[in-house]
Amino acid sequence: MPQLDTSAWPPQLFWLAVTFIALYFVISRIAIPRTGGTILARRERIESDLASAQALKSDTDRAIAAYEASLAEARQKAHAIMEEVREKLAAATEQERAKLEAELGEKIAAAEVSIGATRSRALGEVANVAREVAAEIVRELTGAQLSETEIAGAVARAASQ
Repeated sequence: MPQLDTSAWPPQLFWLAVTFIALYFVISRIAIPRTGGTILARRERIESDLASAQALKSDTDRAIAAYEASLAEARQKAHAIMEEVREKLAAATEQERAKLEAELGEKIAAAEVSIGATRSRALGEVANVAREVAAEIVRELTGAQLSETEIAGAVARAASQ
């Protein structure tokens, strides 16, 4: 085996050193800068993407905060409008109720006046009917014809008792 022959070691060591130095220069001058450049470019791109993502996140947070603020303001305005409409409706309802109560009061007063007049007429008629009935009863029972003044006096005495 030629590897174990010690007389062949010095040229093998020479070419090992030449090959190692050549590979070292190729790797250190070409491969590592390219790989390092790629790694550096990736790192810069990742940092740029992270910064962009953070900026977008902060923009999103600001947009969400603005949305929530405008939503709260809109709710507050809607509540104020609802309260205003409720107050207007309550005032209109109260006004209509007062108007209806006034109309009903007038109708009740008119009805009471009408009832009072009807009662007065009825009471007046009761006296006339009582005189007529009394005169008819006296005529049927006794056959006597009494005068209007006698009948009126008898009915008045009976009504006062």
